[in-house]
Amino acid sequence: MEPALLDGIPSDVLIVEDDPIIAIDFEDTILGFGVKTVRTATSVARALQFIAHRQPDFALLDVVLARENTFALAERLDALRIPYVFVTGYGADVQLPAALADKPRLIKPCSSEALEAALRKRV
Repeated sequence: MEPALLDGIPSDVLIVEDDPIIAIDFEDTILGFGVKTVRTATSVARALQFIAHRQPDFALLDVVLARENTFALAERLDALRIPYVFVTGYGADVQLPAALADKPRLIKPCSSEALEAALRKRV
């Protein structure tokens, strides 16, 4: 499924982030780029519910949530061919499974420019 793009920006973005301040900052920034819909999940289970209800055009995945990681979610997004980027506060040292090691990632905090580039798939 090809994402719905307006000027290179996806229309519907799913944020998977357990820190509410970071999630709000991402949401405000993304809406400022012209994204129409932003949904936020604080757990993998909730994110999977969102995806089952309506697939996003793009997702931002915090690597480590409070009690879980988002690797299974990333695999589901890959199966659905939904583009995503990992966001992490652990820097380049974050350990991703071999199957996900080449996936794009942003280091928190990230600039608005880096986030916009990720949404436009230029990471």
